Amino acid sequence: MTVCLLLLSTVALAAAVPIPRALTRAVWPEREPVVALWVWQCLVATVLLCCLTALVLSAAAVFHTVRVRVFAPAPPSVTEAYDLSGAPPWATALTLLLACGAAWTTAMLARELVEARRSRGLARAQLRERAPDLPPGLPGARGPLLVLEDEYPDAWWLPGHPPQLVVTTGALHRLTAHQLDAVLTHERDHARAHHDWLLHLSTALATGFPRVPLFAHFCEQTHRLVELAADDTASRRCGHLTTALALIELNQHRGVLSCASSHRLLGERVDRLLAPPPRLGRRDRALTTTVAALVPLLPLLITFAPALTALG
Repeated sequence: MTVCLLLLSTVALAAAVPIPRALTRAVWPEREPVVALWVWQCLVATVLLCCLTALVLSAAAVFHTVRVRVFAPAPPSVTEAYDLSGAPPWATALTLLLACGAAWTTAMLARELVEARRSRGLARAQLRERAPDLPPGLPGARGPLLVLEDEYPDAWWLPGHPPQLVVTTGALHRLTAHQLDAVLTHERDHARAHHDWLLHLSTALATGFPRVPLFAHFCEQTHRLVELAADDTASRRCGHLTTALALIELNQHRGVLSCASSHRLLGERVDRLLAPPPRLGRRDRALTTTVAALVPLLPLLITFAPALTALG
């Protein structure tokens, strides 16, 4: 059991500190934002699985009730393989620490979901005020696109069931038909890929554990990569130049494309669309995706290795 806990701690530390820092310095995520999002999710899943399995093992070693419930279906040889009777002195402290971490993570996720639901409710209430002819709840009977009378050019999507695409008349006047199609395709990709769930997860983890490099980088990179992924979807449908011009038309009046702006991501997105980076080959994408998917299996393999050895 001690060896399993040490291995789980090693894997968790490696996935939480050096790997995220190396990933943020890599160039390929800009070329393949969808693959990069998958890699970040796999790293987060690895750390969470390490903590969860370590919590189960340490709790089983410290508390007899937990041990009985966890290993009740297993034969005696499996229980003996984990050597739970000789729990190290630090197992109790580790169990309490991991239990507190699990409770804190759950609380942060619940808080983020409640806040997101409240924000969506306020946004829909504001839309009903600006478009009073819509019935409560904005059902899809009126279509997924809502046009608001507003000279301020803007377009966004509102998560929910169903997701609502909103565009102002100012955007309709400023954008050409092809540019509007690019903007709506961008927003539809956010809704189709459920990017809001990724954003909520990354924000909750970064808020709850701001000193963990993985969660801080995961939040920062998720907000960046979801935009790049949606840009790629729009550019494949409408062209890189059209998508770049649509971004410029929607944002140039805000001054967010200037070098002094804090919204430098928009400038980077335009530059990326005007000079698309070379993409990874199909084989490299498949290899990266497969390796990332196998990483979360490490905690499970470490946890079940003694049981498999005993049964073998």
